[in-house]
Amino acid sequence: MNFIDSKFIGLVSSRLDRFKKLKANLYNFRCPICGDSQRHKNKARGYIYAKKAESNYKCHNCGVSTTFGNFLRQIDPHLHKQYTMEKFKEGLTGKHRNIPNPTFDEPEFAFNKPKFRKKDICDELVKISELNTTHRAKKYLINRGINEDTLRKLYYCPNFKSWTNKHKKTFDNTKNDDQRIIIPLRHPDGQLFGYQGRSLDPMTKMRYITVMLDQKAPKLYGLEKINTQKPIYILEGPFDSLFVENSVAMCGSDVDIRSFGWSDYIWVFDNEPRNREVVNRIERCINHGDKVVIWPSNIQEKDVNEMILAKYNIYDIIKTNTFSELKAKLQLNLWKKV
Repeated sequence: MNFIDSKFIGLVSSRLDRFKKLKANLYNFRCPICGDSQRHKNKARGYIYAKKAESNYKCHNCGVSTTFGNFLRQIDPHLHKQYTMEKFKEGLTGKHRNIPNPTFDEPEFAFNKPKFRKKDICDELVKISELNTTHRAKKYLINRGINEDTLRKLYYCPNFKSWTNKHKKTFDNTKNDDQRIIIPLRHPDGQLFGYQGRSLDPMTKMRYITVMLDQKAPKLYGLEKINTQKPIYILEGPFDSLFVENSVAMCGSDVDIRSFGWSDYIWVFDNEPRNREVVNRIERCINHGDKVVIWPSNIQEKDVNEMILAKYNIYDIIKTNTFSELKAKLQLNLWKKV
C-alpha cells in the first residue's frame, strides 16, 4: 500500500463508524454503503486492504467489492478529487506506474467549444457488476439470465427513498426505506433524465417506481443504445428489453412513439391473451397501422424474460410472428381469450 493511500485512509477514517487498524495494510469499520448490520450495531464488516500495489474495499455484508479510489469517491467526492490529484502528481497513474517526475509534451491547442457532461447521480451508487455474486441484487438479476456486461449498466441503491429525496423531493416519508435496483433512463447522448427503482422485496406493493428528473423527457428505457436506421422493438419492461437487440421499453403509458419519427418499429407486448388491457393496446396499435408481435399459442410463458429462461429462440419467434393490418387483426382474434 503506497503512502498516498495510507494518508487518505487516515483522512476519511473520521467518517467511518467503528474504524480501526487491524494490522499493516488492513482496516476495518462499519460499511457506509449499506449501513452494515441493522440488528447488531457492533458488527463491522467493511475492510480496506492491500492486494499487490492496489488498495481495495470489500464489505462482507452487502458484497460491494471495488477499489479504494471508487470507495472514496462514493463517501467523499471532494476528498476523492484531492486523492486523484496527489496520485497524478506522484506518477501513480495508469497501471500503477511510479514516475517521480513525470514530463509532458507541449500540448497542441485546439479551440473547440468544450462539451461538459452533466453530473450523473448514478455515479454515487455501486454498479451491480461490482457486487458479490451472493448479494441479493446481483443474485436476482443473474437468476433472470442477465449477463455481466449488462450488470455494469445497472446500479444498487440500499436506501431508495432517501437517495431519491436527496436529488428530487419525492417521498414525504422515508420510513421503511428499501433496497432497489436502479435502471437508468438516458437520452440518446447518454445524459440521465430519470430512473426506475425495482424493489428487492417480494411483498412490496410497488415493485417499480419511476422517478423523472426531467418531466419533459419520454418515459422510455434504452434510447441511448438504439440505431434508428434499423427496426426498433418496443417492449413493456426494461428487463425484457435487455434480451432483444435494438429495443426500448415503456416505463409509462403516456409516450407517443410516433412523435420520434422512427421509420420502422415493432410492438412486443407481454403474452397475456386474457388481459383486457394488453389486448386493447394491441388493437390500438394495429388500428394505427403499426407492426405488432402476436405470440404463437404453444408458448405459455408470459414475457420475453420467461421465454429466454425457457430456452426459446426469441429472435426467430419475434421475426416469424410479426404482423400488421388485416393479418394482425386475424392473428389477434385467434390469440386473445377475452
